[in-house]
Amino acid sequence: MPKIRITAGGHSFLAETHPDAPDTVAAFLKLLPYHQKLIHVRWSGEGCWVPLGEFVLENDGRKVGFENHTSHPSVGDILFYPGGYSETEIILAYGSCSFASKMGQLAGNHFLTITESKENLRALGVKTLWEGAQDVVFELA
Repeated sequence: MPKIRITAGGHSFLAETHPDAPDTVAAFLKLLPYHQKLIHVRWSGEGCWVPLGEFVLENDGRKVGFENHTSHPSVGDILFYPGGYSETEIILAYGSCSFASKMGQLAGNHFLTITESKENLRALGVKTLWEGAQDVVFELA
């Protein structure tokens, strides 16, 4: 399984891809290195997200749908929501998190799990909450 380095807010994390989300992982790997902005969630609790608007993630010419989706990510889980009831997004849980939007509960594909430096996730989350948007980079480790 490929490992992904995630750098944001002065912290660096290592994540493993999740074997139960093969379409999401394959499509996301094609985007690397991927540069975005990470902001604090509004509805989901202790998490940060990358709002992607109408972006469509595709694998081999077809839209990535739901696979291995959950509404309750654990600390260090990273989900991809392919859109539908709310905008497309990536969400990273740093504490208690229940994935939702103003429309209600959502479920996203669990495609990455942070395995190294997880102890720094809360610091990233708090920094993002109090200092605002952070640059984030996802790249092959």
